Amino acid sequence: MSELTLPVLVDIFRECAGESAVIEENGRAGADVGDIELNDLGYDSLALLEAISQVERKYSIGMPDAEGRIRTLNQFLEQANEQLARRP
Repeated sequence: MSELTLPVLVDIFRECAGESAVIEENGRAGADVGDIELNDLGYDSLALLEAISQVERKYSIGMPDAEGRIRTLNQFLEQANEQLARRP
């Protein structure tokens, strides 16, 4: 896999922390859930750490200190895809 996408990342968060009603509500309303703060989506720091760990394992990348910089799904995608682009 060469790029992590928002739908895949949403599935990872669902797997790590369960369904977020906020994601479903905004998805139906056509809003970009990628720009909503993770806390506002109902995901806490533990869910973020688990998602980071899962992405690091699944994509064979490192995301050092990502938990301190990531506040939205789009920021997560940016960090992960930056690391994927650097991978040989």
